[in-house]
Amino acid sequence: MNPKMQWLRNKITSMNLQGMIVSNPINIRYLTNIQAEGILILTRKENIYITDGRYIEHVHKTLTIFDEIIVYDIKDISQDDYENFFLFCENVGFEENYLTYSKYKEYIRKFRINSFIETEDIIEKQRTIKDEEEIKNIKEACNITRKCFEYIKPYLIEGSTEKQISRKIDDYFFKNAEGPAFDTIVASGENSSKPHAVPTDRKFMKQDIITIDIGCKYNGYCSDMTRTFFIGEPTEKQKNVYNLVLKNHDQTIDAIKEGMNTKQLSKMVENDFKLHNFDLIHSLGHGVGLEIHEKPNISSKVETILKENMVVTVEPGIYISGEFGIRIEDTILVEKGGASKL
Repeated sequence: MNPKMQWLRNKITSMNLQGMIVSNPINIRYLTNIQAEGILILTRKENIYITDGRYIEHVHKTLTIFDEIIVYDIKDISQDDYENFFLFCENVGFEENYLTYSKYKEYIRKFRINSFIETEDIIEKQRTIKDEEEIKNIKEACNITRKCFEYIKPYLIEGSTEKQISRKIDDYFFKNAEGPAFDTIVASGENSSKPHAVPTDRKFMKQDIITIDIGCKYNGYCSDMTRTFFIGEPTEKQKNVYNLVLKNHDQTIDAIKEGMNTKQLSKMVENDFKLHNFDLIHSLGHGVGLEIHEKPNISSKVETILKENMVVTVEPGIYISGEFGIRIEDTILVEKGGASKL
């Protein structure tokens, strides 16, 4: 059995669960590498993937004997089969933050589940610790993103538009990776004061600030990187804000290591921003992996202890409504005695 499935079996046993239904496709991919519609169920003795005829061949090509997963075509399963999957299972786990209420009721009825138990994000929490292959994929996604910034810099000139640059970035990612990891953000001038600005037809002008937040997917894994550019000489106010953001970005990375408290990291930045009459209006960072936003959330509202091989972003930003915004972001690997930029 593959180690991730074996880990999940051991975990649910420790939680007094005799079975589990995994329905989140991201978690299914993490556990099995399957990328097809369906659900993964763990019974007392077997691991089963239920899909339909459109995906049977794909699933069989993905799995190996080592995975020890039995594949069923949904049309071949009778109601008696459904009721027998969790026979003699007192407690069955489910993903409460993914499953809809209608599906919840359907599964209880279809599988004749006695006690359907919340699993408290056990798979998402496990996903925060990346293995060697995952780190390799994220690192390559980051490398492609860095190269994209080098590619795009010559086009950041007066007269170019946000949409033009956004399209060039997306085209680059489709040619060199699987595509963008999220909606590309290109925001210039006063638009840069919006953290999640949508690219417009606004043309770049002299003394514009341009904030670009981009990432791509490589083998399913995401990168996330933000840079702020200037057309021409920035004003003193722009320089001061940029330097304040950069200082906190660098100091945060210097402070990251295994055992560090994420709440403390965020408070450090919030306090320094307040000394200069600014606020940190969004999280300082977040986990990155198969999804662009994963656990842990680096915020003063959430307390998490960083562990070795977590991958997180550091993205302090300051936004002055109607004027400009500045954000600098890197993707970071947490190590025992420090951290490294990917």
